[in-house]
Amino acid sequence: MDIRHLKVFIEVADSGKMSTAASNLFISQPTVSQTIRELEEYYNVLLFERLCKKLHITHEGKMLLSYAKAAVKQFDDLEAKMSTINDIYKIKIGATITVGSCLISDIVNSIKEKSSNIETYVYVNNTKVIEERLLNSEIDIAIVEGEINNPNLVSLPEIDDYLVLACGLNHKFSSREVVELPELLDLDFVMREKGSGTRKLFEDYMYENGFDVKIKWETNCPEAMKNAILKNGCLGAISIRLIENEIKQNQIRVFKHIENVWNRSFSLVYHKDKIIDESMDSVMEVIRGYKNVKVKEDYKFGKVVNTCLDFNIEE
Repeated sequence: MDIRHLKVFIEVADSGKMSTAASNLFISQPTVSQTIRELEEYYNVLLFERLCKKLHITHEGKMLLSYAKAAVKQFDDLEAKMSTINDIYKIKIGATITVGSCLISDIVNSIKEKSSNIETYVYVNNTKVIEERLLNSEIDIAIVEGEINNPNLVSLPEIDDYLVLACGLNHKFSSREVVELPELLDLDFVMREKGSGTRKLFEDYMYENGFDVKIKWETNCPEAMKNAILKNGCLGAISIRLIENEIKQNQIRVFKHIENVWNRSFSLVYHKDKIIDESMDSVMEVIRGYKNVKVKEDYKFGKVVNTCLDFNIEE
């Protein structure tokens, strides 16, 4: 068994057809069939079942697929590194939507300034999708807002962040200094899509305290979320980093939990088998440089009182 077996197996699994895999790999279909058969004999398992003239990957096949993609990615990385020593290093960076909206552009520019020989590719999606891409070795490293529980991934909290409850200036809370948790019941909320770390953190908090969230809007776009807050009378649980400009321009009213239970970290995540070479270490160092939330330095929060939520900013 060699790396060629794994590459053929991955192509069959991804395409779902041996004929398509053969065409994509520029080899014959009998060669593909023989390669899969050799893999099955080597591991003594059935990798595919043919049902109704279609290939279906087995449970054992899915297990092998995850490891095969990681092994092939590492092999390809090795080949690329050895053939481009002292040349350009390509690193694929994943970012969740909040990170992609407020941080990743600055991070990429800082990487470019620090290491001109590192070429970056950025992929932005929610935490769930980013996790899948890391497991399939489709990206090298990621910055995520949600929790990562897969034991095959290393997750290091590196960048400070916290959620605030935000409303527009026309909302009934806009002139308030204190909001009680029960007052949020039955009010319209704009929320991130399922799979978002931001949504999970806020919904988990509400459910733990016995309240449902009345979702009026659902979006994976931070700008759409802000518009629903500013123009459509919705409340929103949103990262403080995403509304810094609106706060400065006095367009929005925000509330911070007095017990800081909405504080969180953006985590730096990579596969446990990922080789951390000099270029990867350089990227990680740049990411850690964005630890602090700038808005904390620019504004003071209101006095903590014995209520659930406390008004945001002293005017």
